[in-house]
Amino acid sequence: MPEDIAGSEQMLANWNQNIQERAARYQEMATRVQGMTINERSSDGSIEILVGSNGILQNLVINESAAGKRMSEISGEIMKLLQRAQSRIPELLQEAMAETIGTQDETANVLFNEAKKNFPAPPAEEPTRTPYDRNEMSFRVEDDAPPPPRPSAPPPPRRRPPSDDDDDFGGNSVLS
Repeated sequence: MPEDIAGSEQMLANWNQNIQERAARYQEMATRVQGMTINERSSDGSIEILVGSNGILQNLVINESAAGKRMSEISGEIMKLLQRAQSRIPELLQEAMAETIGTQDETANVLFNEAKKNFPAPPAEEPTRTPYDRNEMSFRVEDDAPPPPRPSAPPPPRRRPPSDDDDDFGGNSVLS
């Protein structure tokens, strides 16, 4: 029996050592992921963002070159950049997992799948269009006033008085 106790103690010691090594690898992965940031910049360089590995915006810079843009364009660009940065988080997480705990770990796969669900790929970008891209011109003033009401039906056609003569000269001669 003493051999069984010694074997059990050795098995318990190995199990404890494996748990401590695994916990150290997870801690190393968590430390790496916490320190990761993602930079994104607009194509014209007027807007820059910095996003943490948790997906939270850490810094936003709107350069002077954005002064001529409409606020709706700037806010739309910020949102696109944020989505693009956040969509890169699963990739960074997977890199950190591969370097520390491995990609075969079941817990790592759960974490990766959760990150993909929380930070999906951004929608496909549509090319930016200007009013000049469309083959139309608009001369109306855009305001909040509703358009004028449209007539509901066209007026009835005018009737000609009946006549026996169908020559359309009103009973007069063409020569007179």
